[in-house]
Amino acid sequence: MEWLTIGAFARVCRLSPKALRLYDELELLRPARVDAATGYRYYTPAQLEQARLVAWLRRLGMPLARIRTVCALPPAAAADEIRAYWAQVEAETAVRRDLAAFLVDELAATPRKDTTVLELRYSAHSDPGLVRPVNQDTAHAGARLLAVADGYGPAGAPASSAAVAALRFLDTADLRAGNVLNLLADAVHGATEAVRDVAAGTAENGTTLTALLWTGSRLALVHIGDSRAYLLRGGALFRVTHDHTVVQSLIDEGRLTVEEAVTHPQRALLLKALTTGLPDLKLHDAEPGDRYLLCSDGLSGVVPDTTIRDLLTTAPAPDTAVHCLVDAANTAGGPDNVSCVVADVVETVAHTPAS
Repeated sequence: MEWLTIGAFARVCRLSPKALRLYDELELLRPARVDAATGYRYYTPAQLEQARLVAWLRRLGMPLARIRTVCALPPAAAADEIRAYWAQVEAETAVRRDLAAFLVDELAATPRKDTTVLELRYSAHSDPGLVRPVNQDTAHAGARLLAVADGYGPAGAPASSAAVAALRFLDTADLRAGNVLNLLADAVHGATEAVRDVAAGTAENGTTLTALLWTGSRLALVHIGDSRAYLLRGGALFRVTHDHTVVQSLIDEGRLTVEEAVTHPQRALLLKALTTGLPDLKLHDAEPGDRYLLCSDGLSGVVPDTTIRDLLTTAPAPDTAVHCLVDAANTAGGPDNVSCVVADVVETVAHTPAS
């Protein structure tokens, strides 16, 4: 058998000896033989293919733990895993791109005096539905903070309530443009800790969280789980959030159609919730006439987007809209708790005090 020293093997596969020693320790790429007397590592040419795969995956930025998973799979399954990883990378890159654009706009903006300002008109409504004995949703609408949380497990109701309660200080916080992201990060951390306190130390209890923070011209979004945020603009409905569910990941990977997802047995299975993963963060420029909807999956799971769009379009005010949406979910069977927050972006005249 042909043996390659660690130095020779490193040159051929373009991995450094230091990296090879690390991958040996992690049992990711073990040498074919280790000399008992000297401790020298030896490899065979047959190991080059796996070594090159590891090198390529590291160039993609894939974590070592996930590389180990890929290397243990047959080729077709490994390809699916790489495809799923890259879809995740692109989604996270889009979030960072939004943050970068926001910071550039804020730092480059020229201060100006406007005669008109934007503000929110809002309403929230939560209903247990027609099947569940307890309402585990929590909905909140305030001058700056809009939030929906959908709890699960025996302590689901306290979990969703704790998450939203931990954010409510944002309704009165000083929201300067330069520190809104820090405020959001701190608030979400506080909400996570609050949920852990009531979850009794078990993953059986938890909550989703979808919240919008109004800065006066933009809305900053925090989202994790399968509650949703929608934007109605110019008569068209746009989904602002991306579900963190098993079926959504299968749709993203092309292994499931949207139509098949509706009846999939794992459609309610979450990939992450507030205490089990990092939330998405996005920022949106607001326009007069925008209407935003935050809802739990008790609405989106049974009422089609076309119906949601029609109800949001025809309802004259947020209060009317939230009640119409909840009624639509209950008309469709009301199998789950349903919560809705609707907020309109309206233009008002700023009054300058007399000198």
